[in-house]
Amino acid sequence: MTGMPDPTPQQPTGTPDGTDTRPAWPQDLSVWATAQSTGPVQRRGRYVPQSVKHPARMLPAIAAHAVRSYTQPGDLVLDPMCGIGTTIVEAIHAHRDAIGVEYESRWSDIADLNITHAHRHGATGRGSVIRGDATRLTALLPAALQGQVSLVVTSPPYGPTVHGLVRPGIDGVTKSDNRYGDDKGNLAYRNSLTALVDGFTDILRGCHTLLRPGGVVVVTARPWRKRGELVDLPSAVLAAGTAAGFTPLERCVALLAAVRGGRLIARPSFFQLQQVRKARSSGVPMHLIAHEDVLVLGKLEKSASSAEPKCSRCGPGCPDGSSCHADTGVHGNSGRRTS
Repeated sequence: MTGMPDPTPQQPTGTPDGTDTRPAWPQDLSVWATAQSTGPVQRRGRYVPQSVKHPARMLPAIAAHAVRSYTQPGDLVLDPMCGIGTTIVEAIHAHRDAIGVEYESRWSDIADLNITHAHRHGATGRGSVIRGDATRLTALLPAALQGQVSLVVTSPPYGPTVHGLVRPGIDGVTKSDNRYGDDKGNLAYRNSLTALVDGFTDILRGCHTLLRPGGVVVVTARPWRKRGELVDLPSAVLAAGTAAGFTPLERCVALLAAVRGGRLIARPSFFQLQQVRKARSSGVPMHLIAHEDVLVLGKLEKSASSAEPKCSRCGPGCPDGSSCHADTGVHGNSGRRTS
């Protein structure tokens, strides 16, 4: 990874006529160097200032990398829990079309502002946001979109204890903007991991209906600790994807740390530092989180004559078998391109 160019979303990914100018760094790495610059630097000038209020913003470079790796210009991208619209903004800047669903009106309003802002700054793709409950995805979106989506990029919600902004005050540090909203119907407030995964499985089932054969779902997730116990959300996401009818294709790593001279430079939040320091002071050898798991799932096309998974570009005899998702131009677990 040493010497890899900075894969921030500010780098051009296409021309106004729709020609895709792909980035110069290797596309076949399972480690995505997506935090060479900080989140605020990645968003500066690209997103409206209100965006910082959301408690769980995806790094723009993660969404941008997924869009570049698994779609072509003109493809349709979906984020069923779009928040402030990061996936949509990065997709329309890359000459793709994008649609998002968001439960909270506060965030969908900001997503609308970010889409307008992107268009004012040269984004050529079409983008829109629908407010509603993504567990009822196919009821929210037009039936004409079923089978038309090429890529889903999203992330399940985490507990509010791992989010928020901090500011020093007279009485110590104060925490703010650490909640998705007040509506307890929000998936983020389900009272157990099982309930959260059940809701997320319903969302993925809707995504399965909307995806075209060969389409891909990219989910970012990370484990967290609850009362000292590790909650393995990435494995739960894989189980949800399988239950929704998807086939696991790849498991990658999106760095939340910068790579400098072959070393990782962590970019922890205040809460991560506080948690790690408390754990270490009590003798628990906890480490800072420096990455998110990237789980890549595929909707495979079946051969008409058998149950054998069929690559829609290469046919049933594709050497990559169930690992191929060639409709996106990518083959195998390496994520290498065919064109």
